Amino acid sequence: MTKPPRTPSKPLLGDVDAPIRSKARRRRDPAQPQLLLDPMPARIEPCLALLKPRPPKGPQWTYEVKWDGYRLALHIEPTSVRILTRGGHDWTERFPAILAEARRLPVSTAILDGEAVVLDAQGRSDFGMLQQSLGGRGGKRSSRDAIFMAFDLLYFDGHDLTGTELSSRRHLLEGLVPPDREEAIRLSEEIEADGEQLLRIACEHDLEGIIAKRMDTPYRSGRLGDWVKIKCVQSDGFVIVGYEKSAASFGGIGRLLLAARKGKELIYVGGVGTGFNERSASELREQMDELIIGKPAVDTGRKRDAVFVRPKLVAEIEYRAWTHDRKLRHASYKGLREAADGAEIYAFE
Repeated sequence: MTKPPRTPSKPLLGDVDAPIRSKARRRRDPAQPQLLLDPMPARIEPCLALLKPRPPKGPQWTYEVKWDGYRLALHIEPTSVRILTRGGHDWTERFPAILAEARRLPVSTAILDGEAVVLDAQGRSDFGMLQQSLGGRGGKRSSRDAIFMAFDLLYFDGHDLTGTELSSRRHLLEGLVPPDREEAIRLSEEIEADGEQLLRIACEHDLEGIIAKRMDTPYRSGRLGDWVKIKCVQSDGFVIVGYEKSAASFGGIGRLLLAARKGKELIYVGGVGTGFNERSASELREQMDELIIGKPAVDTGRKRDAVFVRPKLVAEIEYRAWTHDRKLRHASYKGLREAADGAEIYAFE
């Protein structure tokens, strides 16, 4: 199902079999006009995927696996590499394997868009494993297990590619990060399949979902619909407003109490009591105990043995559906989102 690298009629990288080079291989003809180089931007706001219930159809759409990790941008320059989060925070030192591999890429200047992930034994991205490798939310540990799944190229050898259509950006990216690469920087491969069929296969393999992208559009920051995400299981961020104690559960957490946004207010959406392990529950309990308040920030109804906390922590929660009174059904805790990763709280329209 995976597409082979394209072989264009007019190669964009010179000879197809030649290595990618950043310097001219022969002296420039003085009669040839000087090509202007675009200044390298300090940061590019990411293109975000719009959630849709079903995959779009049409030849202009291409598909990829939806990765469950931290959105990153790799800024490669001749003497330095920066790794920036979705929110623009510098996490260069937190991904040493990705940093070392970025320095080895055969390019002088580039900005790669992608996702840092940790893969489980079946090759699926696992957000909880990534968080634990980084020391949990607010932790300062470096992750040597994380790899970077590259899915776009925004700047390349002195040229801004954001105004170029995705098909051309992907061609250049595949030359820089080949599809068979198994290092700390890998290609998020395009998959040639019917969108509905691909979604069904992704769900059967317990993947989070798929991403559909328009091949004929430039790179536009924000959530404008050029990229669409279709999930197998709903997964969103909810703010923790407290927890119910339990002596029989990991970390003494029987159930987290969660809230979503409605306008400028927070409203209670139920709780979650599964998805924890001993380590994640212990780390979560430690952070919540620093935020304890006497009265709940939202009306949670009568709760037995409840401890209320300031609404500062955002939990990523998987769930199957909503009840008629706007409570989560079949919810499971995945981990805490970082503010640096754009920890968005689910909002009712």
